[in-house]
Amino acid sequence: MKNYISKLNKAFENRLRLGIMSILVVNDWVEFNTLKETLEATDGNLASHLNSLEKLKLIEIRKQFVGKKPNTSYRVTEEGKGAFAEHITALEQLIQQQIKN
Repeated sequence: MKNYISKLNKAFENRLRLGIMSILVVNDWVEFNTLKETLEATDGNLASHLNSLEKLKLIEIRKQFVGKKPNTSYRVTEEGKGAFAEHITALEQLIQQQIKN
């Protein structure tokens, strides 16, 4: 019997990080406010998790001005896509392992 729990990525253990990655993996660029509203997160909490994911090179940040207003948006990197896919696969395998038992 394989132990799939060891294949889970610690970077995605938090519900906000899991939510961030779930949104970014299926979208191109997503603005900060969209993530904040969708995940019902506070500015500080969301920013903290986004910064952590960026440091791990799982997401990329784009800062620009729209008119005179600053606009920050995010997208998943190729490394992030791979890491998240492996995490989801490990979760699915863990669930299937429990169903069989």
